[in-house]
Amino acid sequence: MTTDLHTSAETARLHAEHTIRATPESVFALLTDPSKHHLTEPTDWVRGSLETDPARITELDQVFGMEMFHVNAGGRYEMHNRVLVLEPDRAISWAPSQYGADGTLQGGGWIWRYDLAPDPAGSRVRLTFDWTATPPQLAVELGFPPFEKEFLDRSLAALADAVEDSSA
Repeated sequence: MTTDLHTSAETARLHAEHTIRATPESVFALLTDPSKHHLTEPTDWVRGSLETDPARITELDQVFGMEMFHVNAGGRYEMHNRVLVLEPDRAISWAPSQYGADGTLQGGGWIWRYDLAPDPAGSRVRLTFDWTATPPQLAVELGFPPFEKEFLDRSLAALADAVEDSSA
């Protein structure tokens, strides 16, 4: 069996879009609150913040820790996400990472990104999972993408439920 380790940039990204009945400001407020990130995930993969009272995401390169769980990853594990993009009420992106034995933060090359735009119904939200910077061998080893596009659709539906409930 041969595996093609060459992935084009377009095939190394998944996107989903959803209109949410809330302002971009409300959506951005939820996305910049690590204590609410579990509300944006349709399974039990993201468990919650590692901090009891996490700081709101307010700056580039800020790191926020999340408790995660996945059977294929051996159960419970921790991710420390480094903020790459922070444009208030417009965009936020982070690189899931882990601390190495030497204490440095090391990412695997994949990112999560949310782009927000005003819409007559509230907000148009685009969610992107991008692994173009993931080393090809690691992407194969981890089975990237780790989910289908429908996972992103369900994530945006979960985000909509969370932010629409809090806006009501």
